[in-house]
Amino acid sequence: MNLSLQSGFKSTAWNRLKSLSLVLGLLSLTACQSVPAQMQTGHFAPLPRTLSVSGKGEVSIPATIAKVNLGVEVQGKTAAQVQPEVAKRSEAVVKLLKERKVEKLKTAGINLSPTYSFQNNEQRLNGYAGSNIVSFEIATDKVGTLLDDAIKAGATRIDGISFTATEEAIAAAQKLALGEATEDAKKQADAVFTTLSFKSQEIVGIQINAANTPMPPMPMPVGVPLAQEAKNSVTQVVGGEQQVQSFVTLQIRY
Repeated sequence: MNLSLQSGFKSTAWNRLKSLSLVLGLLSLTACQSVPAQMQTGHFAPLPRTLSVSGKGEVSIPATIAKVNLGVEVQGKTAAQVQPEVAKRSEAVVKLLKERKVEKLKTAGINLSPTYSFQNNEQRLNGYAGSNIVSFEIATDKVGTLLDDAIKAGATRIDGISFTATEEAIAAAQKLALGEATEDAKKQADAVFTTLSFKSQEIVGIQINAANTPMPPMPMPVGVPLAQEAKNSVTQVVGGEQQVQSFVTLQIRY
């Protein structure tokens, strides 16, 4: 073998040796970086053990406020006949409501539209229907008498009534419900720890989720027959109770 061939062979072998050393160095560095600090030092820290448990609290309070949608509806042959009659009756009803000092009185809807009938696949104009609806709030124990008087004043529609408690009563009930929810969560956790022979150490997380469940609206009959009935009797309205619920989630280390 001549000198030139020997020199080339040595150069190739040396380059391969350097490449192999570089690869081994990179692998060693990567392996060191991927090992957690605990493993490098030979110490293994135990993972924290926690229990998450949710509790529920519920408090019933009287629904002392009635939210009412009340109005006037008139039908006639022409819009010129209907609209003035709607305005006249609505004015009398609103005047009565103001005299009774209802709260949050406002217009909920005004409508004037044609009415049609269908005969032999033909649409015919019958006339017009107009309405004026107002909404307001009043104490539950006063709403029955007010509805009767409003109907006598000209109201022909009761679109619905819903009931709720005062804001102050709801806020106080939420606090009570939160306390009940917390106690419920603690009792559940204690039962689990006792069964598994574990010991509770400390609460490391608290989550609060409070929600109110309103009473559903109470539908009422609509139209003139209600006005006729009101002449002879007093409308009985019972607000019932409102349920206030709260939920608490505790995360407890053991």
